[in-house]
Amino acid sequence: MSGLVQLAQVGLSFGAVLALQGVDLRIARGERIALIGANGCGKSTLLRLIHGLLEPDAGSVLRDGGMRQAMVFQRPFVLRASALMNVALGVWLRGERWRDAKARALVALGRVGLGEVALRNARFLSSGQQQRLALARAWSLHPDMLLLDEPTSSLDPHAKREVEALMAEFAESGMTLVFASHNLGQVKRLATRVVYLEQGRVLADLPVREFFDGPLARISREADLFVRGELG
Repeated sequence: MSGLVQLAQVGLSFGAVLALQGVDLRIARGERIALIGANGCGKSTLLRLIHGLLEPDAGSVLRDGGMRQAMVFQRPFVLRASALMNVALGVWLRGERWRDAKARALVALGRVGLGEVALRNARFLSSGQQQRLALARAWSLHPDMLLLDEPTSSLDPHAKREVEALMAEFAESGMTLVFASHNLGQVKRLATRVVYLEQGRVLADLPVREFFDGPLARISREADLFVRGELG
């Protein structure tokens, strides 16, 4: 297999609901892939399947055996502990000595601009700070691929810019990004490739400029309406 992850004719159902159907997708090292589409199209499910949190009912998912990966959720879970402990615990669970895990956590917090709040209870951080904390936790694991599910959807404009800047920096360092987003401006700024989903199917997989510059009606009427902001 070439690339980090390859999906072939993947299908997944939740009871009677067909969440993904016939999905083919290849993720190569260094790509920045945006998953877009209306609510319920399968973006979050696809991210979780790529990450290994879900298993397909049909088709296959192949992963590079030496790949390290991490995922940042739309509303990150934080422990009732300091920001430092929230990051260090993940590193320690990967097998690092506790002293080394804390040292790496401090570096990671500094990387996302949270060094000054390292000892503050993470539950009392702002939503933007918690999202940056989640990015620090992911970055501290040195992943080859980072998956993000609507990483800025609940943030104010300033916090959104901060998170986007970190995503761009991670990508420039060579990290592969796969992120779901409703923010089409964000997609244009960060992605090199757009995967458009509709009712669990991939209807378009194109370079970002080709996707937005072409006539979207050729993909589907819903794709045209979605990009014009008339379909949520």
